[in-house]
Amino acid sequence: MPPAVESADVFVERQWPSAGAWVLAPFGGLLAGLVVFPLSEVTALATAIVVTATIVLLLARTADRVSVSDGTDPGLRAGRAFLDAWHIGEVRALDAEATRHVLGPGADARAYLAHRGWIRTAVQVEVRDDADPTPYWVVSSRRADELARALQAIRPPVA
Repeated sequence: MPPAVESADVFVERQWPSAGAWVLAPFGGLLAGLVVFPLSEVTALATAIVVTATIVLLLARTADRVSVSDGTDPGLRAGRAFLDAWHIGEVRALDAEATRHVLGPGADARAYLAHRGWIRTAVQVEVRDDADPTPYWVVSSRRADELARALQAIRPPVA
């Protein structure tokens, strides 16, 4: 008998920075190297390498994983935060303008944000839990429509 599947991811996305951010990493290293160049060429090269590697590492560390799983523990995971499928209410895919509104003038300070500035679209997920003061989550996604469909698929019917 095959082992039971613990959890199956129906949607997975990594919130990677844009290509422009990755291009800026070696540029930042080059600038740092130029600052210390009058001291020593070797120091300048070492500084450029260390600063470039540090920027690349920081960019990689800011790329949270967003996943929707169904199985024994269904729900939405955005970084370290988890929203159980039973607490997922209305789901709305947001275009760039709607995302800007929900993060700006239409924002609720109690909302949970898994937002990355380099991703223009997002999904707004209502939280159906009377014990949770968070009214909704806003999760950045380059594939907002697909994420919204995955969340609607695992959401239990409203009674």
